[in-house]
Amino acid sequence: MVFDAPPATASHSWMPSSPCGSRCIEPIDEVGTARVLARLAGVIGLVLTFPVLTAATPKSRRENLQRRYARAALGCLGMRLRIVDNRAAGQGASNAGFADPGTAVMVVTGHIGWADVVSLAAVQPVSFVARADMVDWPVLGKLAQLTRVIPIERARLRELPGVVGQVAQRLAEGNRIAVFPEGTTWCGRAYGSMRPAMFQAAIDTTTPVQPVRLRYLDRHGVPCTVPGFVGEDTFADSAKRVLRSKGMVAEIVLEPLEYPGLDRRDLARRCEIAVRGTDRSRHGVLDTEWIESGNTRVQDPSVDQQVPESVSATAW
Repeated sequence: MVFDAPPATASHSWMPSSPCGSRCIEPIDEVGTARVLARLAGVIGLVLTFPVLTAATPKSRRENLQRRYARAALGCLGMRLRIVDNRAAGQGASNAGFADPGTAVMVVTGHIGWADVVSLAAVQPVSFVARADMVDWPVLGKLAQLTRVIPIERARLRELPGVVGQVAQRLAEGNRIAVFPEGTTWCGRAYGSMRPAMFQAAIDTTTPVQPVRLRYLDRHGVPCTVPGFVGEDTFADSAKRVLRSKGMVAEIVLEPLEYPGLDRRDLARRCEIAVRGTDRSRHGVLDTEWIESGNTRVQDPSVDQQVPESVSATAW
């Protein structure tokens, strides 16, 4: 079991990377040590009982069980869940989930940290495309296995077509799959562009895409960066920060479905507009402008690294 697995670092020039780091994390109100220990005990209890109850529950009722566990996990982390459904009548699931059982959908959202997995599962259980070492993590590792995570080694581009193929197969079978097209984590106030590669699976299977606007808010309703898993963070660092937080809300906004069309770049752009709206990528109170460099927004000035469109679009 790897408890201090750090975020993946860039091993080639077109691998998605984020300039976010410790300077992005702004403190919010915290609870006392006793409350932190109680939350940790609750999380451990959920981890220990989840596999047993899942095995003992009929398949027809497991989805509801998994959603309840994810919501309980958010509660143990000190977060409340808020779901806002902006979809037109007839889109998505009748209970404000992503889709009705047996209906395929690709869920796309920005990536802030490991808490994103729990927050999305609290809306409705989905399978994820996630970093390969997640299965070795405490807490999330077991969840990753039970939700049939599709592992991806971002440093190995040759494996990417195979991962896209797995996503397409799952979608063709009527499953819900969540992907993070930015390819890495950002702090929640700055963000990267959505890479087009994963969208090919939706196009190949004519599967609708569900854009999700995911934010973490403090007790005053202001976006916060505490759940960010960035820079030199380890899982332990991030988990301690979240467990100590007070009054956080995980806000999930379900935007209208995007239909795949024939061009993955166009689909990626449409989904990015749906997820980001008019928001500008910047770091909190810092008056920093963010510009396009290849397919990733980076701080100006920064390393002058242009990625050829033919390479980056194919890879990501």
